[in-house]
Amino acid sequence: MKILIASAMLLAASMSASAQSSGKIRVGLMLPATGTFASLGAAIENGFRLYVAENQGRLAGQEIEYVRVDDESDPAKATDNVNRLIKRDNVDVIVGTVHSGVTMAMAKAARETGTILIVPNAGADAVTGPMCAPNIFRSSFSNWQQGYAMGDVVAKKGHKKVMTITWKYAAGDEVVKSFKEAFEKGGGKVTEELSLPFPNVEFQALLTAIAAAKPDAVYTFFAGAGAVKFVKDYSAAGLKGRIPLYSTGFLTDGTLEAMGRDAEGIETTLHYADGLDSVRDKGFRLAYAKTFKSAPDVYAVQGYDAAQMLSVGLSAVGGDVKRKTELIAAMEKATIDSPRGRFTMSKNHNPVQDIYLRKVVGTENKLAGIASKALSDPGRGCRM
Repeated sequence: MKILIASAMLLAASMSASAQSSGKIRVGLMLPATGTFASLGAAIENGFRLYVAENQGRLAGQEIEYVRVDDESDPAKATDNVNRLIKRDNVDVIVGTVHSGVTMAMAKAARETGTILIVPNAGADAVTGPMCAPNIFRSSFSNWQQGYAMGDVVAKKGHKKVMTITWKYAAGDEVVKSFKEAFEKGGGKVTEELSLPFPNVEFQALLTAIAAAKPDAVYTFFAGAGAVKFVKDYSAAGLKGRIPLYSTGFLTDGTLEAMGRDAEGIETTLHYADGLDSVRDKGFRLAYAKTFKSAPDVYAVQGYDAAQMLSVGLSAVGGDVKRKTELIAAMEKATIDSPRGRFTMSKNHNPVQDIYLRKVVGTENKLAGIASKALSDPGRGCRM
């Protein structure tokens, strides 16, 4: 009888191990599929799926199963959407999103449930600041990194008086705040901060105010379809060529074809640029173009690296996503070989990365230099 019981136990253990090795990792993709940021969400998902496809559809030997939710860039729907992924769909990992307000709700749910969250875009400082948690990572940037890098650049160019214009929401507020921090530290002065509600694109009155004030330069933050309209309206108002326009790279990434000649010469800061001239980036760009019949942008890179980060963690635990503590420890220590250049994780789980200065030339955001080398987000308010 004892032999039979022992045999049964061994058989059960063997079946359990077999089930684990052939199991699936359920990844919840909570990204915008409609609205202003739809194209950004598509690029992020494409990048994530490309990395998985390069590994035969598996990470650490485990098949990846996707559960997709359109977050509609609507913070009011965010809590219900993320809880559906966690409680109904039982996902192991959540990847999302673009809109900072939506991401804040996702971070809250991740903290409460311990679900691993990888943020492939939204730069809300609080996510890796006061809302930080061991299970929350970012594969993109913090708003502080993007604004601070350009504030330093604009100050060094000798501009003294700058006006800012953005949507009135978390991302816009934080990017302007960090720009102002660096710019005024460098001797400049932000004379006026203009804003309008998201996703309003009626810019004319604000552009008229800029024309009347005649600042040395304008710093802006818009993305997606709103960015296209702003750049075109800025040019139509006669400001292009008269008052230099600076921004984070999200103004011109994924939007240059639609902007056309109106974007020519705009300088931006971002953790990715066209023409990085590395073997890793060239391979990525070729693979993406072959697979999706379009050129990749920073959003695709961030999705690709989200998958890389998850792969590092899963590889450390043999594909057993339930070994969360070890998985997280591996992600914390990882050096990610990204198309943007290698980066590591800060203590608050934000990429420590080079921020590039880019200039629009035709339909490319051409590398013009490094604005900040290995810039680390300060993680203000993070307690881990």
